[in-house]
Amino acid sequence: MDQAVNRGRVQVVGGAIVDSLDAPTRLLAARRTAPPAFAGQWEFPGGKVEPGEGPQEALHRELAEELGIEVLLGPEVTGPGSDGWPLNERAAMRVWFAEVRSGVPAALEDHDELRWITLRDGGPADPALSEEELPWIPADFPIVAAVRALAARLRENAAT
Repeated sequence: MDQAVNRGRVQVVGGAIVDSLDAPTRLLAARRTAPPAFAGQWEFPGGKVEPGEGPQEALHRELAEELGIEVLLGPEVTGPGSDGWPLNERAAMRVWFAEVRSGVPAALEDHDELRWITLRDGGPADPALSEEELPWIPADFPIVAAVRALAARLRENAAT
């Protein structure tokens, strides 16, 4: 039985959509329109895993619904628990790198703007991913840092 179900948590999935799975330099961020507490904040597009659906299947479905794209999934951005990254006491999110395979990302559902941002190797004050320049949903801050670190490792591996 899934760990998330055992703990009563809702399983959510998100896509760290990058320009290249081999050597990512840009990340697609999506600005939420709802609920009011998160409207205007940025996130990884995705959503809830439906009953009978696997996490990767759910991510493919959510990205098609929200952005109108098909993606190739890359490595998972491993979270601190078996169910991924805690979003709150009731939900956790698993995140995968993804590269657009077909379609052009568009804000079709749940978002009013999409923005490609630079994945830099800088520290927490890196303006491309800072709260001041791009206000992320607070639960996503540690995921953004993990995405940046994994992207840097993938670029290093591609360069060797």
